[in-house]
Amino acid sequence: MPRLLPGLALTAGATVVLLGLAPLLTRTVPAASPLVLALLTGAVAGSVLGARGRRSPGRRGARFAGAARPGADWVARHVLRAGVVLLGLQLSLGDVVALGWRGLTVVTLTVAVTFGATLALGPRLGVPRDTTLLVATGFSICGAAAVSAMTGVLDRLPDRRDDDTPRDAAAVALALVALYGTAAVVVLPRLAGLLGLTGTQAGLWIGASVQEVAQVVAGAGGLAGTTALTTATVAKLARVVLLAPLVAATGAVRARRVALAAPHRTGAHDGGTRVALVPGFVLGFLGAAALRSLGVVPGTVLDAAGQVTTALFVAAMFALGLGVDVPRLVRTGGRALLLGACSAVVVTGTALGAVLLLVP
Repeated sequence: MPRLLPGLALTAGATVVLLGLAPLLTRTVPAASPLVLALLTGAVAGSVLGARGRRSPGRRGARFAGAARPGADWVARHVLRAGVVLLGLQLSLGDVVALGWRGLTVVTLTVAVTFGATLALGPRLGVPRDTTLLVATGFSICGAAAVSAMTGVLDRLPDRRDDDTPRDAAAVALALVALYGTAAVVVLPRLAGLLGLTGTQAGLWIGASVQEVAQVVAGAGGLAGTTALTTATVAKLARVVLLAPLVAATGAVRARRVALAAPHRTGAHDGGTRVALVPGFVLGFLGAAALRSLGVVPGTVLDAAGQVTTALFVAAMFALGLGVDVPRLVRTGGRALLLGACSAVVVTGTALGAVLLLVP
């Protein structure tokens, strides 16, 4: 435990500062995400400390950077999973069901097409596998929170054949979510007006295609009336519901791939510890969602849980950022930008087509 203290202290201090800056950030840029700010801050801090360490390995800053790594790694792994579990308390399955079969079909179709198309495009554009997977998850489900949840699977089951790390992949995916999600907030409400969409159609389109919850609220909030905002928010929650099966399925495929590639590491053939096909934090996420849906959690607890969830994700994103390899990100940047653009076109186009076909 003592060896974790420097990293825990650094992450805790950064989290307090970042949470204090979050209201200013959201007032300035309503669609901005504190999670993206946390990861960028961590990446800058890690790069500065790493550069000083390479120049002067014996200096105090370099020694602290090395001492902080174990605690930061612990936060990136365990605190991240705790945040995913609490995220389930934001879901009420009753609200999601109220969308009806048409709305649920729009959401499910959009998620499936976007996820599959992005996975198919990534290798063809030369984007590393882990980065492609996280971009597909972030654009199809719920932005930074989805990227965080899937990063937990990648960190737990690293693919030695990949040429990027989960941290680097997460940094790229989060940057793309922030960039294209913010662009969607500006563009989609105007397109909805030009296309003559009703409030329900516009809200469903925005909720099914924009990445972050804050971005959805900012985009739908720019439309007249409350129908668009309410529909967009519920459609967004419906996408979050699909996070659990997507992460569970990916974890199962990943565990099998890792077991086949190196059975002695997973215990598949030597009696060692097996890797669970469904991650424990996914089961916790489902359990929390069930509690919220049953109405047994008081409103004050739900409000507090929402704030704690944000704090946990901010801490985890800062810790992930500390280990980001910035030069490698720069080398991957152009190809990843193109993948993000393609994914953004797919998600908005699929959602719009489904809305026009299914929603009167």
